[in-house]
Amino acid sequence: MQERDIPAVLSIQQEAYSPQLQEDEAVIRARLAACPQLAWVAEDAEGVCAYLFAYHSRVGKVTPLDGEFQRHEQADCLYLHDLAVAPRAGGRGIGPALVRKKLEQARAHRLRYSALVSVQDSEAFWSRLGYAAHTQLDQPQVSNLASYRIPAVYMVQALH
Repeated sequence: MQERDIPAVLSIQQEAYSPQLQEDEAVIRARLAACPQLAWVAEDAEGVCAYLFAYHSRVGKVTPLDGEFQRHEQADCLYLHDLAVAPRAGGRGIGPALVRKKLEQARAHRLRYSALVSVQDSEAFWSRLGYAAHTQLDQPQVSNLASYRIPAVYMVQALH
């Protein structure tokens, strides 16, 4: 992902997420600045059609909505913060392909887990990609999960 992709990312976010889940441009720019090597886009003939934000974290740490990516010196987890595919590109397998490629990269970096917060009834999608609900969270992480203000499920996948 490059700075020039941000308008397309914002447009896809608007199409993919309910208003209460949309993060503003400043947050998106901060995500890109924090981990540019882990922010990806997919393109088709019409331009950017999907994006994925991720960062290295610790399993059991939940990023709140609009929260900063918290870097951890002893990261053991690839946290997938946001995956969205434009409706025009739906059904082509772009989302799962981005995730699989990102998980390959995480394994190469010897990360032991991947985690995410499932929203908008996407738990079945993430389950098909190998994630399972992880409910053993301490109170600060439960509060972070509640920041989404809609049903949200913290999910984890072991990578090794």
